[in-house]
Amino acid sequence: MLAEISEHCNTIEECYEFMLAYAAQGLPSDEGSQSGGQIREYLGRAVRAMSGLAESCAMAVKQGRLEPAERYRAFLAVLDRDAHDSLAAVELVLGQPTISSQLIDNLNASIHLRALLTDLFLLSEVVKTLRTPAKPMASGG
Repeated sequence: MLAEISEHCNTIEECYEFMLAYAAQGLPSDEGSQSGGQIREYLGRAVRAMSGLAESCAMAVKQGRLEPAERYRAFLAVLDRDAHDSLAAVELVLGQPTISSQLIDNLNASIHLRALLTDLFLLSEVVKTLRTPAKPMASGG
């Protein structure tokens, strides 16, 4: 389950990185360029990764019996809200007949997407700590 969550996080982060590069190209449309053809693919993968992200995390918390559970649940409520808000913005962009660099630049600047990315960075670090047992501290003499 933790591997699946990490994969979702990586997919969304990769999409964001690609969007930064796409925005910098100054393209008027997604037609006729290699990156233009790829932007919809990256956005589509991000949509799939965002969909159900909080539910997957909630399942991992439950299965792993992570404590304190109420703190995880509170964070997952934030994650769910940010993922849904970001999903709405990404789907709006995907619904456009053409995707310009300026449109992607505006999506990159969306506070909703930035909030989700910050949530994912935090979540990625939590997942890393769950995968790596804490090292015992050396006792001072």
